[in-house]
Amino acid sequence: MSFLDKFKRHKDTDTTDGADKAPAKASVEKKLEPAKVELKKIAPQEKIAHKVNREDTGNAYQILVRPLITEKNTDLGAINKYVFAVSLKANKSEVRKAIRSLYGVDPIQINIANVRGKAVRYGRSQGMTKNWKKAIVTLKSGDSIQVYEGV
Repeated sequence: MSFLDKFKRHKDTDTTDGADKAPAKASVEKKLEPAKVELKKIAPQEKIAHKVNREDTGNAYQILVRPLITEKNTDLGAINKYVFAVSLKANKSEVRKAIRSLYGVDPIQINIANVRGKAVRYGRSQGMTKNWKKAIVTLKSGDSIQVYEGV
């Protein structure tokens, strides 16, 4: 007996007649039969929520930088106005397209304001923060945007 004999397959060494081996073959054949699986039909959903794909949105994520969430802007949400920081190169029509593609709502009015950077000072060094642009988007009375998901 060698060291590798442990890994060899051992045959049954029964000296009985073949009547005992026939049921064993039948049980192996039963195991090999494919299982019957019933597939259930899934009912289609009546209304599918608007899902955002980056392929569909184009450059909407570059136009809308982030939603601005402050006390004042939260109060504006009560009258269906939402405030976003937008790209410096964005205009009203680009912001309108970006809101449509990302949130699936059609804005009534868009106001854009350029915000100048503030003077800042860290010790002896002085500087300025960057200029940026904000857009105030007005929606119809029934529409809304969920801007608090990632906050």
